[in-house]
Amino acid sequence: MKRMLRHPARELQKLASIVLLLLALAGCETTGLPGSAGSGEGRAERLARDGEHAEAASVYMGLAVDAVSPARDRYTLLAVEQVLDAGDVFRARSAFRSVPQPMSGELAALWSTGRAALHLYTGEADAALALLEPLSRSPLSRRDRLRVEALRADAWIQKQDPARAVELMMQRESWTEGRRGIEENRQRLWQGLLVSSPPVLRGAAEIALDPDTRGWLTIGSIAASTGQQGVGWSNGYVRWREQFPNHPAMTVLRELEIPEHLLLEYPRQIALLLPLSGRNASVGRALQNGFLGAYFATASGLDDRQSVRIYDVNAEGGAGAAYAAAVEDGAEFVVGPLLKSSVIELANDILVPVPVLTLNYLPDDTLAPPGLYQFGLAPEDEAMSAAQRALQDGHLRGVALVPNNDWGRRLLTTFVTEFEGLGGTVLDYRSYTPGKQDFSDEIETLMGLSGSVQRYRRLRANIGGALQFDPRRRQDTEFIFLATDAPAGRLLKAQLKFHYSGSIPVYSTSSVNALDGRSNADLNGIMFADTPWVVDPQPWIAHLPAQFREFWPEERRITRLHAMGYDAYNLIASLYGARGGEMPELEGATGTLFLDQTGRVHRRLAWAQFQGGEVVALPEPENAGGPIEDISDDGEVMAPDAADEAPWDRETVDL
Repeated sequence: MKRMLRHPARELQKLASIVLLLLALAGCETTGLPGSAGSGEGRAERLARDGEHAEAASVYMGLAVDAVSPARDRYTLLAVEQVLDAGDVFRARSAFRSVPQPMSGELAALWSTGRAALHLYTGEADAALALLEPLSRSPLSRRDRLRVEALRADAWIQKQDPARAVELMMQRESWTEGRRGIEENRQRLWQGLLVSSPPVLRGAAEIALDPDTRGWLTIGSIAASTGQQGVGWSNGYVRWREQFPNHPAMTVLRELEIPEHLLLEYPRQIALLLPLSGRNASVGRALQNGFLGAYFATASGLDDRQSVRIYDVNAEGGAGAAYAAAVEDGAEFVVGPLLKSSVIELANDILVPVPVLTLNYLPDDTLAPPGLYQFGLAPEDEAMSAAQRALQDGHLRGVALVPNNDWGRRLLTTFVTEFEGLGGTVLDYRSYTPGKQDFSDEIETLMGLSGSVQRYRRLRANIGGALQFDPRRRQDTEFIFLATDAPAGRLLKAQLKFHYSGSIPVYSTSSVNALDGRSNADLNGIMFADTPWVVDPQPWIAHLPAQFREFWPEERRITRLHAMGYDAYNLIASLYGARGGEMPELEGATGTLFLDQTGRVHRRLAWAQFQGGEVVALPEPENAGGPIEDISDDGEVMAPDAADEAPWDRETVDL
């Protein structure tokens, strides 16, 4: 079996979402063990209390170097705790292996908690609990007791039992001394709830008997389902505050910025304008499903104070007629239409008495009237993201290979403008014809191989006879920007490798990720921008993509439209509250959303890479240490299936 290679920073980022990286707060109650009053250890303890865990670990490791067992083992295990608290699971694992398993006593507790923490970092909650549960029934120092209960709570969060975690953390608080320790305990519990499943939290809250437990679970479900953003969060928080006055969670929530203006300034009636019949009905339904998914996730914070009315644009006599009907029916905010032609019609025909968020963009040379905002899955955002990512990864010179069509030209123009505007250089580009099977001419010319072949032919003609010859590609390019869909991408990736260019980093767009359930082994190494919904969803929506696939399996390949609909709903409160002013950034399902001065909503996207035939999310560049090299299967390259079509699935690009 081929071992899948992963970048350590990305692996840690993924694991951190599972374990929360909240062990630091458990370590903050360190008071020192009996007989350990040395100045070095005291300094390490102070650093741990101040959250300087990497520095504390270094002090402990220094003490271990100068000590002999069992003191050396004890210092090493204390260092492991701090290394884990700092988020360096790999260093922690290496240090832990140097300590033999003690059979009893104080060292045995340290060893077991360290091993349990490592299990949690790999998602092995049951293995962690097998070590922790016996410790929870054993006599322990207050320090060890606090750490054991913290890890037990982590394990039950991982096992999707937040009620158990709440009970453990509330008990832990009763053993915690000092205001600072209590506040850190509550903050730690809060962070655990934020990465829990909203449906699980809601279900647990409904059956919880203890009011404090029910209060934690209720506010956790509101925060987890809204991402602590928008009107659903604001109103949900206020309602919760009325229901649970003086709840312990208030000490955490008081530190959060609650946009109070959203409590009053949000539309009570929303109109959704979509094509729900005719040619584009499937696209309209996918957007509708995503939109209503966000509405129902937020509804718990709104009671019955907001309603959504849906209009079929194709049945209402066009976009203008549908908009007029919605306004007459009392709509305070309109979302849609979707088709580009409908957006143009709406912009030309109305003065926009009621604000509208269209689901496509006007042409670049068209000025939007006041009150008209535009949002869509623009491929230009992905090309800009590719340019930024390449530069962040340290590449200053690159080439581009794009299809010879309008989509390709738009991507090329945007990529070159952004990349060179940020200080990079696009050395060359070539266009290829979609639907072809052989791209040798384009690749050879782009990579300078044709010149190498010509020189060889001239030399052979002058000298006569056969010569040893290995074509040499150009050496000045550091990466390739490749605009392609998945079928063409499979061919292009293989042919780049054949033409001595397989080791060059390749950046692409979401079109290369077909979402068709096939193995992507023949795309290995390609990095691409995509919606977080697809490659790395935020904790509060992490459960939704799977649910949508279950409910609407026929919409699997267009699930990015679910994300778009989800974000369209969540944009309403921000745009409505902004009233033409600056809109705060919104962490959405399609990316980080922000508004420009022309009323266009743009996206900062997530990044992923094909590795071992799978899509693997990549960390942010500042944490990545550079891109992962091409990870290609050895042996024969998989050929595309004959059944593969090559439609340029642009979703809403040209609708």
